Amino acid sequence: MILSSPQFADGAELPFYCWYDAENKSPPLIWTDCPKGVTSYALVCLDITDPAMPWTHWLLWNIPGNETLLPEGVEHYPQLENGMRQGLNSFLEIGWGGPCPPAGKHYYQFMIFALDCLFKEDFLTWHKLAQAISGHVLDKATLCAVAEAEKPIVSWEKLREGQGAFNGIR
Repeated sequence: MILSSPQFADGAELPFYCWYDAENKSPPLIWTDCPKGVTSYALVCLDITDPAMPWTHWLLWNIPGNETLLPEGVEHYPQLENGMRQGLNSFLEIGWGGPCPPAGKHYYQFMIFALDCLFKEDFLTWHKLAQAISGHVLDKATLCAVAEAEKPIVSWEKLREGQGAFNGIR
């Protein structure tokens, strides 16, 4: 299976309109070379910059097995007309929550899983969905993107000393 986007290449920068502080729109995604017998798909997007503490940006399941794309700007509803379900991102919001890195380069991994089943349950976290799909994955594919923030990191000590962006404000 191959996961791609018409808006960015694997390993390239995620378009700015996808960022949380911009339009916060999910990017369009397309998957091809799918296995036979797919009942549904599940998709997650994680910031994997710190593998010990990945940040969930998007969590979807029950994507119909006959679908091969997600359009740009999927609505932020827990359930969509086609039966697709969305869980919480790490911003504690339903649906896509775009990059909002504090500083530096961050790495985002989109993963799609072809599954042999549908789920009746709500999965509010990636950890719970990952447990549920275990043993049901027919195939999977990944697509990676980067986003680099140029926001300066200012410590609380510097702010207190008057060296930060709030210098002179009391």
